[in-house]
Amino acid sequence: MPEYLPSNLDLIHPILWDEKGLLLLDQRLLPWKEKYLRLRSWQEVREAIREMVVRGAPAIGITAAIGMVLGAEKIRARSRKDFLAKLRRIGEGLKKARPTAVNLSWAVERILKRAEDEDLSSPDLIEALREEALSIWEEDIAANRRMGRLGAALLPDKGAVLTHCNAGALATGGYGTALGVIRAAFEAGKEIEVFADETRPWLQGARLTAWELKKVGIPVTVIPDVAAGSLMRQGKISACVVGADRIAANGDVANKIGTYSVAVLARENKIPFYVAAPRSTIDLSTPTGEAIPIEWRDPKEVHYCGEKRLTPKGVSAANPAFDVTPAVYVQSIITEVAVAKAPYEKSLKALFKEGV
Repeated sequence: MPEYLPSNLDLIHPILWDEKGLLLLDQRLLPWKEKYLRLRSWQEVREAIREMVVRGAPAIGITAAIGMVLGAEKIRARSRKDFLAKLRRIGEGLKKARPTAVNLSWAVERILKRAEDEDLSSPDLIEALREEALSIWEEDIAANRRMGRLGAALLPDKGAVLTHCNAGALATGGYGTALGVIRAAFEAGKEIEVFADETRPWLQGARLTAWELKKVGIPVTVIPDVAAGSLMRQGKISACVVGADRIAANGDVANKIGTYSVAVLARENKIPFYVAAPRSTIDLSTPTGEAIPIEWRDPKEVHYCGEKRLTPKGVSAANPAFDVTPAVYVQSIITEVAVAKAPYEKSLKALFKEGV
């Protein structure tokens, strides 16, 4: 049975795809259990994105693209116009799953454009969409590796790097953005160790980043989110590298809640704060971070850790999933084509010029 997998697949496999549908490594169960969920419909893909089975902007985009293909395979249409209308409705349904991650809408629109550009019979059209989704996946892994090489040059030959949330292979098609930079530096022989913020309330740092770095043999120490500033002040952190879910045209960065605090602390302690993200995460149509939609999640995620309630009954909880770090706190934005620096209005726009 053929598998629809990129030729440059990473050693960590959060996404697998074959004729029976999509397989997602259930990230809610890591690091205790490695279990894949089989998804056969776009509706199941939408719920998997919403329920954090898969997370991380690039991985969400790839998953959504495959979800579009799964939906397209089951469309029964009277005409090409009817097919495209139904495919657009599927796309709108997927986009609503997690609105902050711009890669989701970007991937959906790319699949829709391929469908609109093709003038093929139904089986050939589905194959074209499958090829497009696979290209999105392959391009992401290749971009991460290029990003890693560019970003590795910015890290010290020896030192500790702080990262927040998880921006590794689990959050992408493979290799990672922020963790890809760290992996590339380590593979180049730099003596890098990592401090991973635990990243409440989902603990992506404690559960996922630590799991990934252990897998690839990079020394990692998990710290409470509130310990970052103290370690910086003691001179124990040389640089900070994080990922992004959306980057505005002016360089403002939306990322996992708590990123803004890390950036402010880094600036106060004169530590470089880098953001690593592919061009697909840059949204030039969003002028500033003020216009980025911020997802608010179920307060239960704050009240509980697993099955254990942490807060008294009767108290309220707020659960914003992301925050926005103003561009002034970002020393560089590492992409797959270049390292952008302030003024970001010019440098980010230049990344999209023809020939770049």
